[in-house]
Amino acid sequence: MSREEHRLTPKDILPMAEYEPQRAQQRKAMSAIKKDRRVAVGPDASFCFESFETMWHQVHEMLFIEGGGEAQIPGELEAYNPLIPNGRELVATFMIEIDNPERRSRVLAGLGGIEECLALRVGDATIAGVAEEDIDRTTAEGKASAVHFVHFPCIDAQMDAFRAADAEISIAITHDNYSHMAVLSGAVRAALAADFA
Repeated sequence: MSREEHRLTPKDILPMAEYEPQRAQQRKAMSAIKKDRRVAVGPDASFCFESFETMWHQVHEMLFIEGGGEAQIPGELEAYNPLIPNGRELVATFMIEIDNPERRSRVLAGLGGIEECLALRVGDATIAGVAEEDIDRTTAEGKASAVHFVHFPCIDAQMDAFRAADAEISIAITHDNYSHMAVLSGAVRAALAADFA
C-alpha cells in the first residue's frame, strides 16, 4: 500500500485476482487493527476510527463483493477517500448497533440529530464532531440513521495533548435520549495519535 496525501488512488487498488488469495489474511489483519480503533459508548453505540488502511480494506471488500471491476473503482474512491483522516483530524464511523429490529426502529426514532451531539474531550479541550453531509442522516420525522460518518478536526495543541502518554481522552454523546461517554484506553489513544501528521 502506498500512502500519498492521505488519499487512495487507482494505483493502490489490487486486481481482484490478486486480492482474493490474500483476502482471509487481510481480513484477519484488519480485525487486529480495528481492535485498537473501536470505542463502545454506552450500551448501543460505538465509534470505529478510520484510517488509510481501513479504507483501503473497505474499498477492496466492496470491489470483491459487488464485482464491478475497474468501472466500480472511481465511485468507491469518491465514497471512501473523504473518510481517510487528513493528518489534522480523526474520522470515525459512528454506529447505533441494536440487533432487534423493533427495538432498533424505536430507539432510532428518538435519536434525531444525534450526529450533532458527538465530541472528543482532550484534557480540558472539547472537539465537536462534524458530520459528513453526503446525505441527511436524520429524517424530517426525526428518525436517526444507524450509521454516521464524523470528523473531529484538531488544532496543534490538541494533537500535541493527544500524543502525550498521560493524556486523558474521552468521547461523549450528549443527545437528550442517549447521553454516555467513554474514556479511550492507552492502546486506542496510541493508535489514533498515529493518524496525525
